[in-house]
Amino acid sequence: ECTTGFLHFPVKNLLEKELCMKTVGIIGGMGPETTAEFYLELVFGCYEQNTIERPSILIWNVPQKCQMEEDALAHAKGLERYIPYLQEAAKILEKGGADFIVMPCNTLHMFIEDIRKSVKIPVLSILEETAKFLKKKQVLQVGVLETPAASNQRLYEDALIKSGIGHVLPDEFHQAKIGKIVNNIVFNRHANKDREELVKIIKSFEDKNLEHVILACTDMQLLIPESNKLKIHDTMKIFAQATVNEILSK
Repeated sequence: ECTTGFLHFPVKNLLEKELCMKTVGIIGGMGPETTAEFYLELVFGCYEQNTIERPSILIWNVPQKCQMEEDALAHAKGLERYIPYLQEAAKILEKGGADFIVMPCNTLHMFIEDIRKSVKIPVLSILEETAKFLKKKQVLQVGVLETPAASNQRLYEDALIKSGIGHVLPDEFHQAKIGKIVNNIVFNRHANKDREELVKIIKSFEDKNLEHVILACTDMQLLIPESNKLKIHDTMKIFAQATVNEILSK
C-alpha cells in the first residue's frame, strides 16, 4: 500500500523470514542514469557472493522539482534548498524498512550530516568510503575530478586530508570544463566530445607525478574515460562495493 508517496508498512517485514541480507535505501534521481547503474552494481555485486538471494533494495527518486539546476551544479548556489527533500527521502526510506541509506551523488554529500540527523538508521558516505578505499590501496596522492560545486565546498579535499592522502586538483580552466561536462551528462545532452574533453583533462594529470585519479562525480563514469598511464578510480563503483559489503554484513 502506498499513498501520498509514503509507505505505510515496512517492506522488510514481508521478506525478513526469507532474506538474511540488510535492506538498503537509495536516495536517487540525481541523475537517473547513475541511479540505475548503481542499482545494477548492487544486484550483480551481491550475486557474486550470494547466488541464492537477491538484495532487498528501496529507491526513492527525489521529486522533479528538486532536480539539479545548472547554476547550482556550477557554483553551489542555493543547493541548501534541497535539504528538506533529501531529509524527506531519507525518512521515507527509513519508514519503508531500510536498514541503512546511501546516496550515489558526490556533490550533495555536502548535506550528509543534515540527512544523518533526520533518521535513526546509518547513512553511508561516499567520501568516507572512497578515502578508506584509497588508504587500503596505499595511495599517497590522487588527482580529483569533481564538480565545481563540490570543489567549492572542499568535499574531497577535506576527506582526503583527514585520511592523510594528498590530492591534486585541475586548474581553473579544466575545472570549468568539468562543470560543463557534468551539466551535459545530468541534463542528458552529452555527446562523444564530452568524453574526449574528459580524457584530455585526465591526461593533463600525467605530468603532475600522479599514478591515480578519482572520478569524484558519479555521473562521469557514464562516459567511460580511459588512461594508459593513470589508474582511474570510479567513486560510484567504490561506493557500490562498500554498499554491497554492508548489505551482506551480519
